[in-house]
Amino acid sequence: MNVYGMARAFHDLYGETVKAYAETQLAPTRYTKILDLTLFSGFSEDPVFIEKMREIAKIYDKHDEPVILIGCGDGYAELISKHKEELSKTFICPYVDYDLLKSLNNKESFYKVADEYNLPHPLTKIITKSMYDNNKDMDVPYDYPVALKPANSVEWLDIHFEGRKKAFTIHSDEEFNDIVGKIYDNGYTSDLILQDFIPGDDSNMRVLNAYVDKDNHVKMMCLGHPILEDPTPQSIGNYVAIVPDFNQDVYDLVQKFLEDIKFTGYANFDMKYDSRDQTFKFFEINLRMGRSSFFVTLNGYNLAKYVVEDYIENSLENEPTVYANKNKAQHKLWLGIPVKVFRKYAAHNEASEYAEELIKQDRIGTTVFYDKDRSFKRWLLMTYMFHNYVKRFNQYFEVNKGRDFEK
Repeated sequence: MNVYGMARAFHDLYGETVKAYAETQLAPTRYTKILDLTLFSGFSEDPVFIEKMREIAKIYDKHDEPVILIGCGDGYAELISKHKEELSKTFICPYVDYDLLKSLNNKESFYKVADEYNLPHPLTKIITKSMYDNNKDMDVPYDYPVALKPANSVEWLDIHFEGRKKAFTIHSDEEFNDIVGKIYDNGYTSDLILQDFIPGDDSNMRVLNAYVDKDNHVKMMCLGHPILEDPTPQSIGNYVAIVPDFNQDVYDLVQKFLEDIKFTGYANFDMKYDSRDQTFKFFEINLRMGRSSFFVTLNGYNLAKYVVEDYIENSLENEPTVYANKNKAQHKLWLGIPVKVFRKYAAHNEASEYAEELIKQDRIGTTVFYDKDRSFKRWLLMTYMFHNYVKRFNQYFEVNKGRDFEK
């Protein structure tokens, strides 16, 4: 979904097919005319990644126009940053240096950076494999429910067991000990993040996407108000419905943080409103666009435009910072699910009422249904993919999300 969303942003601007490389193919990249995809076995890790990139670099070595290299997943963003010096000889690589990326990509070290630069985050305790192995300091210092998630999202991609999720909401000591045991017994070696659970349903979440230019100046920020998340275990945390939002205080806070740490490129933040102290608490920063980030382009802030203006046209430097979504007349609802699923499962609140207004005015859009990329095969597959959410929500919503609504 990430790669299709970025490809669509480029295609919408220039009408050109985007070249993509990956290890596996997912449904959104099948039967498409806007994406030319080449698959390489083992491409998501070194040494295959850099070996293949050296071969690709030879193809583009004498290319007439500059070539921009964008990673659409955590692993690819990390690999580009790791080999940035070598890859930059051929490609434009809009990424921070590897040391900064490592400190931001790992949730544990991100919270240390957040503390240093006064970015609020939930109360946090670190659980290590050594604590588990020695059964030491395994107490939970917060009231249940608590949140538990892997600190190393890249390593987590390779960990598999029954009940695996992107993040866990835990309701008892027994459940905590069981989950931690399964995680470490199935090969995970990095730390776990144990957090005070911020009360409230998915509609208390916010997502913010930003672009920071090569001189470390924030040029665009777009705030979204997620109303619903995917309840499927392997996809918890992935938003499936977002309305645009505007909050200058949040924009100012994030702009200061990104410029203070000398960031560059794309950033994606997840945060949740804490009614107990009326602040937004930041969970993480992703150094790439997310599955749902097309909501930014949908609302008039094309994600491809900024990197082109920055590195190719050199026209972004003197442009003012865009604080998106101030004009409600431009707002559109982004959906990653059928409307009927949204209407059935979204909590009833001000945000979902606003989303319903946008639906009635036909001011909605998706990432994968694109008028300039239509074919019967693609329409059939995307319709099937969307329809699958009916079954997924029926099966998992009450189990994985229902308890979050307990008061």
